[in-house]
Amino acid sequence: MGPDYFVGIAQQALWILALACAPVLIPALAAGVVLGMIQAATSINEQTLSFVPKLIIVGIALAIFGGSILLLIADFTREMFARIPDLMQ
Repeated sequence: MGPDYFVGIAQQALWILALACAPVLIPALAAGVVLGMIQAATSINEQTLSFVPKLIIVGIALAIFGGSILLLIADFTREMFARIPDLMQ
């Protein structure tokens, strides 16, 4: 069991992290850009105008994708626990 094994696990963990965060961060980023353009066009600089819609969008994204994100993380965790006996050798 060399360093490549642990680098592979770390790479897989980062990939799972990216897959778990993307369904929430991408809609929040898009909403932030759209709301920023609207605020710049109308010269309205109120913080709640950008915060509340992004919060709602993140909540909707979590409601839609939350189950699949949880399954993705649970599968990865199950796989990591299954690899523990390999580390003892």
